[in-house]
Amino acid sequence: MARLRKFVAYRSLDRPNTRKSKYRKKSFVRGAPTCKIVKFHTGNLVANFSERFDLVVTKNLQIRDNAIESARLAASRTLEETLGKNGYKLHIRPYPHHIVREHALAAGAGADRFSSGMAHAFGKPTANAVQMKKGKILISVHVNKKHINRARLALTKSNTKLPCKCNIVHSVSSDNKQKKDAQKEVVTKAKKADNSEQKEPETPMENKSEKIAENNNTEQ
Repeated sequence: MARLRKFVAYRSLDRPNTRKSKYRKKSFVRGAPTCKIVKFHTGNLVANFSERFDLVVTKNLQIRDNAIESARLAASRTLEETLGKNGYKLHIRPYPHHIVREHALAAGAGADRFSSGMAHAFGKPTANAVQMKKGKILISVHVNKKHINRARLALTKSNTKLPCKCNIVHSVSSDNKQKKDAQKEVVTKAKKADNSEQKEPETPMENKSEKIAENNNTEQ
């Protein structure tokens, strides 16, 4: 089995090689490898959680799919130990569209006879990668308020599997915001209904009759 190259060879952002077509002639990159990320959404996807933690990248770089998958496994295992499968929600935010290529040169005796050097240096596709920029979110974890420390521990463990330093940002979950907005709408509708009931509207027929009587008095 071929040994995996170090991440240093793919750290810098290059022109993304992403073109895939169902027609072979129109495909720019042929034979793209399968994505190694098994799941992008894990945990309880239906429940609403109050707290959210994001793993934010601090540099512009590329991250291969095998590193993201190992980070996902590390985070999900630490969360499942105490919370179970239904006590959290984990999301992998980006998708590895970029295709990494390797140009393997021949080595050994007589290698210069059949080695093309840099004449045909396009290379063969070997892996998929994500092109991340500074400040982008890589992984999001949703938990309840009493499990905040566990979520931080899970993201710190997943950061050790990645080839860069990331910041953990804590914020209110979007599920909790939607709940609060829905409650505010219900309260405002109830207040409007109460105010409309308190005001006694005047019937239009009574107003017309009063105006006609006033006009007759002024004419006399």
